[in-house]
Amino acid sequence: MEFSRLARWFEKKEAVAPKIPAGMRLYVIGDVHGRLDLLNELEQQIRQDLKTAPPNVLTIFLGDYVDRGWESAGVLERLSAEDFCTPICTLRGNHEEVFLQFLSDASVLGSWRNFGGLETLHSYGVNVAETMRGAGYQHAQSMLVDSLPPRHRQFLEKTRLSFTLGDYFFSHAGARPGVDLDRQTSNDLLWIRNEFLDYPGDFGKIVVHGHTPTAQPEIKPNRINIDTGAYVSSILTALILEGEDRRFISTGRKDDHLK
Repeated sequence: MEFSRLARWFEKKEAVAPKIPAGMRLYVIGDVHGRLDLLNELEQQIRQDLKTAPPNVLTIFLGDYVDRGWESAGVLERLSAEDFCTPICTLRGNHEEVFLQFLSDASVLGSWRNFGGLETLHSYGVNVAETMRGAGYQHAQSMLVDSLPPRHRQFLEKTRLSFTLGDYFFSHAGARPGVDLDRQTSNDLLWIRNEFLDYPGDFGKIVVHGHTPTAQPEIKPNRINIDTGAYVSSILTALILEGEDRRFISTGRKDDHLK
């Protein structure tokens, strides 16, 4: 009995809290989905928070900048301007993947229009009357290609699939269990859901992700989900990591958007 208690004590003593390198602070922002208003609001909160920041600061965006909300073009304009209040690392979400596919394959709009593509097209001034009826895909593609600023396209093409720092791994959707983090496929990093979410085991690092909306940040022993459904909830969340510390900031709910 005494031995069992002692063994448990040693296990607790040996457990090490995940951390990032000393002298750094990370701001990790979840799915924006066309809500430029929330992105601007959250940036102002980050500006205030920077007053106590260490020398090295980085903001990681977990992808899904476009679709669903009404200002996708505005979000890409804002982030591609490279004047955010901190240096940024921008990951790719599944919605950016489909956006890029549509630029060379108009048929993609058949599915894209059902999960936010029409809102993105509209934000670039594309008339979506035909596409709402399931037609005019080629015309919509031509209009988007003509109106898309080169800087926006370059921004999308340069987005990363994942990022690692300290004891954390960052990707849009998650990671496939049983596969080393440096061997994950793009399909899993962008699209995986239940196989990842239901897995209770160790990934080797804490996976920080978005992709699956929850009412509030979801903290599990092996993962942290910060997609709080900004496009409908008006709550855009940032996870702040510094050393072993974790905390959150978020935008407030604006019910007027839902009326």
